[in-house]
Amino acid sequence: MRAALTRVCVVPLIALVMVALTVLSTGATSAHADTSVSAVAAALRKSPVYVDPAASGQLSAADADALAKKIKDADKPVFIAVLPAGFPTRNLFSDLRAATGITGLYGVRLGDRFDARADSSVMSRTAVRNLAASVRGESATNQLSDFTDRALANIRGHAPSGWGGGSGQEHGVSSTGLITAAAVLVAAGAGGYALVRRSRRRRDEEQRAALDRLRVVVDEDITAFGEELDRLDFHPGEPGADDAMRADYERALDSYEQAKSFMAAAQRPEDVKGVTQALEDGRFSLATLAARREGRPLPERRAPCFFDPRHGPSVADATWTPQGGAPREVPVCAADQARLADGRDPLIREVDTDHGRRPYWDAGPAYGPWAGGYFGGGMLPGLLVGTLLGSALSTPAYGADYGQDYGSGYGDFGGGDQSGTNFDPGDFGGGFGDGGGGDFGGGDGGDFGGGF
Repeated sequence: MRAALTRVCVVPLIALVMVALTVLSTGATSAHADTSVSAVAAALRKSPVYVDPAASGQLSAADADALAKKIKDADKPVFIAVLPAGFPTRNLFSDLRAATGITGLYGVRLGDRFDARADSSVMSRTAVRNLAASVRGESATNQLSDFTDRALANIRGHAPSGWGGGSGQEHGVSSTGLITAAAVLVAAGAGGYALVRRSRRRRDEEQRAALDRLRVVVDEDITAFGEELDRLDFHPGEPGADDAMRADYERALDSYEQAKSFMAAAQRPEDVKGVTQALEDGRFSLATLAARREGRPLPERRAPCFFDPRHGPSVADATWTPQGGAPREVPVCAADQARLADGRDPLIREVDTDHGRRPYWDAGPAYGPWAGGYFGGGMLPGLLVGTLLGSALSTPAYGADYGQDYGSGYGDFGGGDQSGTNFDPGDFGGGFGDGGGGDFGGGDGGDFGGGF
């Protein structure tokens, strides 16, 4: 056992030392080599600002240092690269993100043009597009400073652990620095191994506790849906039943079985999202079946009732103001719509907390995955602004514990985390800037619009 543990500890430490020696020993000559995406990515893993030697006239070393310090002090995953006008632009952002391997926001000044991309877990596509457009046409120094200030005020996540001191410019490294760095890595690795194991154990315990708390609420939801199916007065062979009705009924039954299966297999809080997604699908199938049987128009696919998803699909949006919060539009069922119109309180889903029964949005961060399954499509953060759960969703630590990015399926990585090539290529697609034609324009970047 001790020999196995020694191999586990020593091999990574040796690898760390070899990587450090390789990276540091090549640092003195890298500025003289032809710049590639890999070279830019290697520099950004060490510092948030990189200035290509061929573009050094655009941003001085002092300005690069000041920009890097601002980003580091804010502890945010913002990456800035200043590149010469002739730098290849085809797949620039996606290749740079893959080579860097770090979740974050990437801004690139290329000649006199500027554009940006980001993982949707740290900033939405619309926000990135608007942010980049707001600084186009400015001088390099003003542009990058304004972009950074606005990004730091809105981005989620934390800075990568690999950023240390120094500027965004390349400098030489002495042999003493190589030896010192290697020694520090060995010492840090030995202590870090124990810390990682302890942290992982504590996180596992916290996740189990959160899942146990969620299990009570989800089991109530599954039971409630099962009771709806039991009360349903429908038989596939009854007079008047057609294939469409039978298909609706089968989908509802399948959703019920899926929800039970997903919950039985759940290992982490974020696994609950699949359960509530299945229940939401099942309730919409029942609403569709009811409309067919009654000869009514088929219902629009809408989110469930905000106040209690067990009420079924919403029928309208209504203005609601949480205690101490701002008014917002929320999806409501017909019954709660009538209550609000009459000045009465809606029927709110409450759950057990350490302080008694509370609305689910004031019950803590563990309920994020539960709510995220019901309210997908990116709408959940807007619904929960100003609530306890909404505040939790906006913190970088939330994604590491419970998952985030409700619009696209709970990204597993928060800003600044090492995710390698595990990212949505759509976040980094499209062309560069506002140019057109060839490698510079168009692309199918969706919300990202035009090209660099």
